[in-house]
Amino acid sequence: MGKFKKGEKVEVGELNMSSLSDIVFMFLFFFMSVTTMKEVDLKVEVKVPQATELTKLEKKSLVTYIYIGKPNRQNRARMGSETRIQLNDKFAEVDEIQDYIAQEKGSMKEEDQPYMTVSLKIDRETSMGIVNDVKQALRKAYALKINYSAGRRDNSQMQ
Repeated sequence: MGKFKKGEKVEVGELNMSSLSDIVFMFLFFFMSVTTMKEVDLKVEVKVPQATELTKLEKKSLVTYIYIGKPNRQNRARMGSETRIQLNDKFAEVDEIQDYIAQEKGSMKEEDQPYMTVSLKIDRETSMGIVNDVKQALRKAYALKINYSAGRRDNSQMQ
């Protein structure tokens, strides 16, 4: 066993802090690259239909979303239970779609505007009347590339 003497000072080695900034920036870069931002707060309930043949959209930055469905529980008391259209974070009417598309096209680069795709996320219980009205408004706004969102159907459900 060693002897301990009072009054003897033991020097503690200094911590090397030079790599700390590298580690902090590495963590910062990692979290910035893996974090996704939620763009829209859904105010309508959307249970998309299921399909067997799906194609994934390539360039998500060129996609504009329109949500159609019944208001969720938080908004049902204020908006009723009839089917509504949601553009970004607000409820809208069919006649507001043309202005919305023009605004979305205006926020894109000019060379990307012809490639803009409108993705319709429609609740499976929605009647086709409102869907046709939305499609007519999109046609008037010259938004001719339309995508219908759907979920993947399991093979066990196909019979």
